[in-house]
Amino acid sequence: MKALKVTGKILAGLSIVIGAVLLYIRLVLPDTGPPPEIRIERTLDRIERGKYLANHVMVCMDCHSTRDWSRYAGPMLPGGYGGGGEAFTPEMGFPGRFFSPNITPYALQDWTDGEILRAVTGGVNKEGKALFPVMAYHRFGQLDREDIYSIIAYIRELPAVEHDVPASEPDFPVSFLINTMPKRATFTKRPAPDNLVAYGKYLVNAAGCVDCHSQTSKGEVIPGTEFGGGTEFRSAGGTMRSPNITMHRETGIGNWTKADFVKRFKAYADSTYQAPRLGSGDVNTPMPWSMYAGMKEQDLEAIYAYLCSIRPSNHQVARVRKSTLR
Repeated sequence: MKALKVTGKILAGLSIVIGAVLLYIRLVLPDTGPPPEIRIERTLDRIERGKYLANHVMVCMDCHSTRDWSRYAGPMLPGGYGGGGEAFTPEMGFPGRFFSPNITPYALQDWTDGEILRAVTGGVNKEGKALFPVMAYHRFGQLDREDIYSIIAYIRELPAVEHDVPASEPDFPVSFLINTMPKRATFTKRPAPDNLVAYGKYLVNAAGCVDCHSQTSKGEVIPGTEFGGGTEFRSAGGTMRSPNITMHRETGIGNWTKADFVKRFKAYADSTYQAPRLGSGDVNTPMPWSMYAGMKEQDLEAIYAYLCSIRPSNHQVARVRKSTLR
């Protein structure tokens, strides 16, 4: 009887602790602090820098527009630029249904610059609700504050797109745990462009290369697999896996020269290029080639220099698995 009483007290105590933790997650988190009281001056330099970053490095416009997945690499559909609505669904491996929000003045006209900054770099929206990290705030919060200011200055200048986007619906338990995901920004200074490796590392973080070109588990990069490829992207035609982009000579891109690397991106930079239409059984790639193609050559060279500096990964990736559903 004494043992039962002790066990009951322990269980009761554990219940209280668990309940307190759950209440803390639900009522206190996310805790990234209030949005800063700032007003960002929209200078021409900031707007141009923001346009470059949003379209060709951080590729914000890639997610916050609608892409034509009937064509190779899903180029953006004309119109609706920044209007949001791109879906990330369970069929694609996501724990719920998530929709990229409208980031044009139509949707953000009542947001302060500080609220946008907190959302982009901390993962908390205007109402204080947590954002699912398909929005890469965990990376953007490590960039130079001035670069984020430039992004905000640029999207403030976008034409308003009258498009109301559905609310995202995370599945349980992500609907509960999502409050633990936002983190306070830890801004860093952008390295000088002539410091190729450091600058390349900064650009790689901004572009999110590691998020896609690694192995993942429950949305997190598995430590030790960085840049070795293997993330799966599901589509109607089958599954595409990201390639190994380390300098391993057999399984990665170790036989690529710097010129080869730059050329691969610039192949889509011609203004006359039109993404080919896919057949019904073709597997598409999520890589937004037409957007990254606009990256400056010196920035691509810096990324190459950084990739040359990291440990080569001997990881052979089987790139495509065709769907058996017809």
